[in-house]
Amino acid sequence: MKTYTFCGLSVLIVFLTSCAEPQKKEINVVNNIVSPAGENSSLPNLFSNKEKTLMSWVEHQGDTLASLRYAELKDGEWQTSHEILQGADWFVNWADFPMITENGGNLLSHVLKKSSEGTYSYDVKLNVLPKGSENWLTDLPLHTDGTPTEHGFVSAVPYKDGSFFITWLDGRNTEENQDGIRGAMTVRAAEVSAQGEVSRDTVLDARSCDCCQTTAAITSNGPVVIYRDRSEEEIRDMSIVRQVAGEWTAPKTIYSDNWLIKGCPVNGPKASSIGNSLAVAWFTAAGDLPKVNLVFSNDGGEHFAPPIRVDEADALGRVDVLLLDADTAIVSWMESKDSRAQLKAIKITRSGKKSDYKIIAELDGSRKTGFPQMELAGDRVYFAWTDVAKSSSTIKTAYVPVVQF
Repeated sequence: MKTYTFCGLSVLIVFLTSCAEPQKKEINVVNNIVSPAGENSSLPNLFSNKEKTLMSWVEHQGDTLASLRYAELKDGEWQTSHEILQGADWFVNWADFPMITENGGNLLSHVLKKSSEGTYSYDVKLNVLPKGSENWLTDLPLHTDGTPTEHGFVSAVPYKDGSFFITWLDGRNTEENQDGIRGAMTVRAAEVSAQGEVSRDTVLDARSCDCCQTTAAITSNGPVVIYRDRSEEEIRDMSIVRQVAGEWTAPKTIYSDNWLIKGCPVNGPKASSIGNSLAVAWFTAAGDLPKVNLVFSNDGGEHFAPPIRVDEADALGRVDVLLLDADTAIVSWMESKDSRAQLKAIKITRSGKKSDYKIIAELDGSRKTGFPQMELAGDRVYFAWTDVAKSSSTIKTAYVPVVQF
């Protein structure tokens, strides 16, 4: 009788367990690949399109000299790296990092160059490698205001006819005037040719958060820029501006988190587009609840569905996002784990259905880790991040096959 009762109870437990809501599991399935970056490297930036997959980064040589390098991914392996340029007068920052992009065989990158002795006075300098050329054109100006103020947090994407669309935070109005008054940080955008010529320089927003990354995407309607805005009441939520029929729309809040914060959280959004399908991921800590949100749009960012919470708890942000198709995105983010952090990624559909999340890497939770990167290349999702040791840092790279999400 006792044996029968125990077995019956066991069956009942199994039945009830099978009927319970399935729990999301931590699945650590990554394929590490040899990084092309050397010692004392950091600040990786990934770019991928149908033609090329590239990574740029910064390597330090001694206390002052820095080098911007890049490598191409071919057949799943990083090729020999190349130096774009080096300098001893750069502003090298964990959150405001150089980038690289490609369009029709033309390459574009940038660095931040100090413009005065002030801590946060630096300019954006462009570097271009036109198709067929062997030598980079370096130290080209993106802006010509000449003020010793902050210019950075650049986003650049391939545009039309081999050119590039570029957006950045511009602090020219923050220089103190004769009355001791400083203006606000602005968001600007422009087009850059394959030869580095800048045109259509435009102010998109006259008041924004000071040091959160921008993000940009090209929809069927035209470019869109998403960034952390800043109201007069210090509400710092995500806003979007869109170019429609050649004209820029007024800034519009994507979703009202109503995050009231007196200082910049240094935690910008990321966007990805396919046609007029657009996905945007971002971090917020409104109401003292840190979390990562994801929204979808099917009309180029004119309207958005309600946000979907991505993380489960203890989010640090530092997000990335890519669209697999019009209704499916993969989001990566950093999350606190004991005294360290984890880089995680998950697949989410427009309806809110989530895959099991993947733990891509265990990380140092400090600013030295920077902002991990994610890109889709073929049937693989590639990741790059800064691995921090006591006395140095190196860049590590890995991939997860799309089918494993």
